Amino acid sequence: MSGPHDDHWDEEDAGPVVRLYALTRGRGRTSRSDLTLDTMVVDTAPGLAPRRSEPEYVDIVGLCRVPQSVAEVSAQLGVPLTLTKVLIGDLVDDGRLIVRAPADTGDDADLGLLQMIANSLRGS
Repeated sequence: MSGPHDDHWDEEDAGPVVRLYALTRGRGRTSRSDLTLDTMVVDTAPGLAPRRSEPEYVDIVGLCRVPQSVAEVSAQLGVPLTLTKVLIGDLVDDGRLIVRAPADTGDDADLGLLQMIANSLRGS
């Protein structure tokens, strides 16, 4: 016979994505249009502890001691891109990170990047 507590699950069972949605209070998108894949973000106060103490925010600040693209941060954290943008947006809104537009590399570099991505997708 099953009781009401047989369906119990905890945060670990829910997985990291559910935790991230809880951390972002259900926000799956950011209103910041300046956060694209290649937007560079950098820490404005290296050496100071972040105001937000959740591990994901601390990790982002640590990664951004040197300029990182939003895509790089997402990949290094293993966090979905949309949620990474939300977390980075929170840190930008706090004044902890600043956003830098990506360097204009011209159309040839963009085509090369797209070809590299397509080749890596074919190989996986």
